[in-house]
Amino acid sequence: MSDALNLAELAAWKRGVFDLPFFAKQFLGLDLHNGQRLWLAGSIRRENLLVTGNRWGKSFVSALKLLHHAIYRYRPRKYDPAGIYRSAVVSITQNQADLVLLHALRMIYRSAQIKPMVKTVLHSPFPRIILANDATIESRTTQNRGEHLLGNDYDLVIYDEVAFDPFAEHVVEEVLMMRLADREGRLDLVSTPNGKNWLYRRAAEIVDGKRMGYFQRGDSRDNLHISRDYLDERVRYFSDSRLKQNIMGQFVDSGGEIIRGKDIDLALARINSLPPLDPNERYRFISGWDLARKRTATVGITICLQDGIARVVALERFKLLDWPVILERIKLRQQQYPGQLVIDGTGLGDVIAQQLEEYNPTSVVFTPTVKAELLTNVELMHARGIVAYDRWELPDGVGKVWSLEDELRSGQWDDNNECDSLMALALALKPLAVRSSPLIPPRVARI
Repeated sequence: MSDALNLAELAAWKRGVFDLPFFAKQFLGLDLHNGQRLWLAGSIRRENLLVTGNRWGKSFVSALKLLHHAIYRYRPRKYDPAGIYRSAVVSITQNQADLVLLHALRMIYRSAQIKPMVKTVLHSPFPRIILANDATIESRTTQNRGEHLLGNDYDLVIYDEVAFDPFAEHVVEEVLMMRLADREGRLDLVSTPNGKNWLYRRAAEIVDGKRMGYFQRGDSRDNLHISRDYLDERVRYFSDSRLKQNIMGQFVDSGGEIIRGKDIDLALARINSLPPLDPNERYRFISGWDLARKRTATVGITICLQDGIARVVALERFKLLDWPVILERIKLRQQQYPGQLVIDGTGLGDVIAQQLEEYNPTSVVFTPTVKAELLTNVELMHARGIVAYDRWELPDGVGKVWSLEDELRSGQWDDNNECDSLMALALALKPLAVRSSPLIPPRVARI
């Protein structure tokens, strides 16, 4: 009889390798909802992205995955001889990361079968669980742009509430990706949405097939273990945007964007409805140049008035070029697209404008009031549906790509000091501002 029990238990452990819902039920006594089952089955790519409403159970299912993978040392078999198996939950604060680790500890101590597998639990210099098979589960902070993670290597990292980390892109690209390189580790990006920020763009790349990975969205109402009456009350009283973001797990504008996400989407789509420029047609061209500061780029954008639409027809972006070279680039652009020239006159901009006097440039000094008016005009022209552009993408250092779309989406009323292309576009659109039409009041205090 005992042999039969041992065989049945062994079969259960074998089944648990690939059947995580079975593992959760059999060894931890946990019932998962369908969204969690789908996530555990699908999130087997090297990069997996989960975006859900609040109380969906992100931290819970992340803890389960960390525990399961550490017990089974879940990774390609060729790395088993390496011995070490390390996993981690990371987040912008240590407290947030610790929440997931605490979920894992609760699961362990409630299971008579799993509890004996724990060798020790340490709290210094950072919290971690060490199992009898020497696998570890850590909780770490990504503060200081993830510098505390440098020098480590992992088999699995779960980045919790990634949408709320302002340096998430740097942490992922410059820190975590290489921490996973030694043993082909996996990265899970898990969060409630927080506007159409970097995580939104990452998700779009996966959905559009531009990046390999798995993406899943979850609605708070998937979780049958939370009060339905409470959720129904929130649904009744939430605004539409709060409902979509906090309950439905959808990306919506946070409210601080200079240009609404849907207006950027329409501007990108609008370009496809315009015919190619006719070389025999005379068009009105306007070029706007935002000149570099110490940490920023020089950007020149030229628009063409075509069928009442301000269409971006030329864009250059470069860093660390001498002023004579920049002058030559501007002159070449004017020769290619003769028309109005609007120059950033802040600092040395006036000197540049003087050397371009043959083109009769307009020099604009970026005072807070002027900048607010420029950005308000960009917002208004997008809202009126008279702007169109492609998905301009340019090299931006080794292995990096800069995107016009990304920069326009990231521009916030209270954070836009490095949005060079946004300002170049604003300068190019400045001559099109119609003073007789009602304008959105400039938000000077938020600049």
